[in-house]
Amino acid sequence: MSTGEGRGGGGDGDNLITPLLQSTVASSSDEPLPPDPPLKKRTGNVWTAVAHVITGVIGSGVLSLAWSVGELGWIAGPLTMLFFAFITLLSTFLLSTCYRSPDPEHGPARNRSYIEAVQVNLGERSAWLCGLVAQISLYGIGIAYTITSAISMRAIQKSNCYHEYGHEAACDFGETYYMLIFGAVQIVMSQIPDFHNMEWLSVVAAIMSFTYSFIGLGLGFAKVVGDGVVKGSIAGISTSTAAQKMWLVSQALGDIAFAYPYSIILIEIQDTLKSPPPENETMNKASTIAISITTFFYLCCGGFGYAAFGDSTPGNLLTGFGFYEPYWLIDFANACIVLHLVGGYQVYSQPVFAVVEKWLAWKYPNSGFVNDEYTLKLPLLPTFRLNLLRLCFRTTYVLSTTGIAMIFPYFNEVLGVIGALNFWPLSIYFPVEMYFVQRKIGAWTTKWVVLRIFSVFCLLVTMFALVGSIEGVITAKLS
Repeated sequence: MSTGEGRGGGGDGDNLITPLLQSTVASSSDEPLPPDPPLKKRTGNVWTAVAHVITGVIGSGVLSLAWSVGELGWIAGPLTMLFFAFITLLSTFLLSTCYRSPDPEHGPARNRSYIEAVQVNLGERSAWLCGLVAQISLYGIGIAYTITSAISMRAIQKSNCYHEYGHEAACDFGETYYMLIFGAVQIVMSQIPDFHNMEWLSVVAAIMSFTYSFIGLGLGFAKVVGDGVVKGSIAGISTSTAAQKMWLVSQALGDIAFAYPYSIILIEIQDTLKSPPPENETMNKASTIAISITTFFYLCCGGFGYAAFGDSTPGNLLTGFGFYEPYWLIDFANACIVLHLVGGYQVYSQPVFAVVEKWLAWKYPNSGFVNDEYTLKLPLLPTFRLNLLRLCFRTTYVLSTTGIAMIFPYFNEVLGVIGALNFWPLSIYFPVEMYFVQRKIGAWTTKWVVLRIFSVFCLLVTMFALVGSIEGVITAKLS
């Protein structure tokens, strides 16, 4: 691994932007790294970072939180959300120190991606493992967003049907058609060249996430006030057997885990920030603001949703039809969800695109299919740059996530599996291990012991959530 010059080095005033997610998984110690593309100016600040974080964090997970609180009960539910918020914030603080090497604030070398930071601090083998987990996680999030968007689009049609024919009408509609629509939109949106060309999309998506979160919060609050009673219990939603309760609690933990972490894109967001001040200082401030905002919404949406419905709390607050009226507001909220997920899908897919395309460009430097770009000018639209590899690969990628979503269209269960899969390795293990190396924490020191215990505890929680969520997917598929 080269030093500062080879990895976008520079002092604090160096505001050149670097590629999104460079993966060195496919390289070995005696192979040269792929050549770096031309550097761009870094202009991000704390508020653009907050927009990126909120776009990445507030997504389909917020819709399952009322159900998750219901499964855990009035005490364990909110405490679990606060616990995951604390873990996520701690993880971001640990991870942001790994952006520059060897010093987190003044180091001359910039680690432009999560995987590169892992490679620099932990070595090639850890980078390979991290890359595998990261790509699986990002791919899974694309599947989850496809499922959620289809459910929200279907909910709009069902809402209009219930309004016209009554709440007891048989308004049953499939999801396949809506998944295909979402996939078609993502094929177009995926042609955005890279992460740094989509700040506008993150801002729009963040606004949409605030909008539907406020609507869900307002509807839950209005129902609690209108009914004049706070439903629910300390024990949570009742079940017929203790085993069933255990599986549902584990799925709820997985859903909450899915709703919070954004570690895999944190360093990419940090790489958009200008300096001075040091990027880790700006990123920590942005993370604190964003996590505080999202936690407030999560507690309100989850709490008021459970208070409104008690044991009848739907798995998806805005599409489970606990709310029927005003139907136009339900339609608007679900439209906001879809618009947000259009942007969120890209936030989590662009790293995968960057990994594959950069590696292919390095592997086949003379291929016109891989490297050539063509200028396309359509009437009334700005000039568009078309690359055949980007067109074919990204289209295939979107089609594959759409196809798997059609096979496993189970909202809560799929969110639980994905949340459990990426939570411990990406949000806990690698950040903790890199922090040990970056700060030169000695074995069996107080800080080392505390962070080790913290990591093992989170691993146990993750395993419990993963097993329960997989059981839920299998049960849903067989039934």
